[in-house]
Amino acid sequence: MKKETGYFCKECGYESAKWMGQCPACREWNTFVEQPAKMTIAGVTAGGGRSGRSSGAGKGTGSGSFSALSLTGEAKHPVPLSKVQDAEEIRWKTGYEELDRVLGGGIVKGSMLLVGGDPGIGKSTLLLQVTGNMAAAGHQVLYVSGEESIRQIKLRADRIGRMSDNLRFMCETDLELIAQTLLAEKPDMAVIDSIQTMFNSSVQGAPGSIAQVRETTAILMRLAKETGITIFIIGHVTKEGTVAGPRVLEHMVDTVLYFEGDRYASYRILRGVKNRFGSTNEIGIFEMRSEGLCEVKNASEYMLSGRPKDASGSVVSCAIEGTRPMLTEVQALVCKSNFGFPKRQATGTDYNRVSLLMAVLEKRLGVPLSEYDAYVNLAGGIRQNEPALDLGIALAIISSYRNLAVDDKLMAFGEVGLSGEVRMVTMADIRVQEAAKLGFTTCILPKSNLHGIKCPEGIRLIGVESLKEAAALIR
Repeated sequence: MKKETGYFCKECGYESAKWMGQCPACREWNTFVEQPAKMTIAGVTAGGGRSGRSSGAGKGTGSGSFSALSLTGEAKHPVPLSKVQDAEEIRWKTGYEELDRVLGGGIVKGSMLLVGGDPGIGKSTLLLQVTGNMAAAGHQVLYVSGEESIRQIKLRADRIGRMSDNLRFMCETDLELIAQTLLAEKPDMAVIDSIQTMFNSSVQGAPGSIAQVRETTAILMRLAKETGITIFIIGHVTKEGTVAGPRVLEHMVDTVLYFEGDRYASYRILRGVKNRFGSTNEIGIFEMRSEGLCEVKNASEYMLSGRPKDASGSVVSCAIEGTRPMLTEVQALVCKSNFGFPKRQATGTDYNRVSLLMAVLEKRLGVPLSEYDAYVNLAGGIRQNEPALDLGIALAIISSYRNLAVDDKLMAFGEVGLSGEVRMVTMADIRVQEAAKLGFTTCILPKSNLHGIKCPEGIRLIGVESLKEAAALIR
């Protein structure tokens, strides 16, 4: 037997026999690090193939063929799906509607979930609150911390609220001891905080290395599937990629949630990027307060809070996140350029999409934006790229250029094409209902979307076919 080393990408976990400047999988530069590879026997890996990706594994020739191994054990018999009995999945409510929505209705028993995000964003606080709710509902919960002492956790828990005795804590980083505890206690749910601090003595490498993180997660996944314990693992992500983050683990777990937002701001966005038991288009919004994280159930009201009155360049539009309509204030500032090359900036939306809309305005409406600097901002701190925001962005730019304020009770949505046409969008009725619920009296939308919409009481619908028609409404 001999040990080999390989090179792994810190961003996506791609394995190579030699160092490369650019990862062929994720296209990132200078991300390869040397780590111990799997134990090999005469050049054959434990999985039956040769080590390395380009060594011809599985061809059945040479010293790496399967004939070089003695295969033992009983073969398993595959079964067709028609022989599998249907069983309704068990879901547990977390006590937070925002989190339940992102998860697809609640936590699935026996699943493994990964919560990722920057350090200090609030991952541990969120899971401490969730485990507190689960324990109060009668579930047995084990919280394993490798970063904080019991006393530190108690100080944070006292600030959040009283915890049930069904929630028990353990400070440990040795994976073997943690696995023995899980098998002995058999809790309903367990939290591993964080996966970068766990250490498996059978794997070479420091805690947090790619080999340690990947093998530790594989063992925890097997425990979750064999015992029915629901396991949450917390993983830190850094922009520099110096720590093996959750991106290496995304393909291994059932659900991947990312906590987004500025750690110095109060609002946090929980986004599902992978979910085997529900949609990946939903988001949850939380606010960080002194007593912990609180739900923001009315996202539209939060996004429009602090909106200026009678200010040019401000238009309300509506985007859809999963099944949730979200009214967003689109702000634009157009001012005369002092240089030959005008400046463009987009915050909260796609820069290239804003540049395209400005080109359409200049070509189809004759607005000389090539002589002006333009800044576009989606207020609220949530990034949105839905095409339905096109009409709102274009009207905000026109409003700022003409220095005319748009009615505070007007909302606009629709996709803008290169010919200046306003095209229909999906779920228009839900967008209109959300606007009516928040007191808007006028809605500009694609004319093709007027058919089939039941107009709510108190709101007037204006259908437009082109951007020129919509711009004429700003006077």
